[in-house]
This record gives sequence, structure tokens and C-alpha cells, in this order.
Amino acid sequence: MIVKILGTGCKKCVTLTESAQQALSNLGLDAEIVKVTDIADIAAHGVMSTPALAIDDKVVSVGKVLTPSEVAALIQAQ
Repeated sequence: MIVKILGTGCKKCVTLTESAQQALSNLGLDAEIVKVTDIADIAAHGVMSTPALAIDDKVVSVGKVLTPSEVAALIQAQ
């Protein structure tokens, strides 16, 4: 599983990254977390508002800072 955080590195993006790390830890999953900061790469995913979360290249959240439990629910839904 690859979890991507799409954003320019702002505080909201950092917080979403921390939430994703905590969610993976809580679920006992070992997944790769990739930070995508290039605007062209972010746009290529169809994202116009950051931060965004993608799981295995499927964008599941845009423009929101999710809690660890919200990230965990999205991971489990995949």
C-alpha cells in the first residue's frame, strides 16, 4: 500500500502526514508514505485544493485535514 500526501508542505499538509502515520500505526499496517509537493504532479492527480490524500493512487480526500481515525476509515475502505 502506498499512501500519498499531496500538498506543498504547508502546516495542513504536515498535520495530514502525521495523521496518516498515526492511522497506519494504529492499524498495524506497514505502508509507504509518499509526500508529493510538485504542483504539476499534484494537478496530474486531479487535485486543485490541498492537502489531499491518495491511497494506491486513488484520491480519497481533498482540501481537508483529516484526523487519524478518519484516515484509518479511508484506508480500511480500500
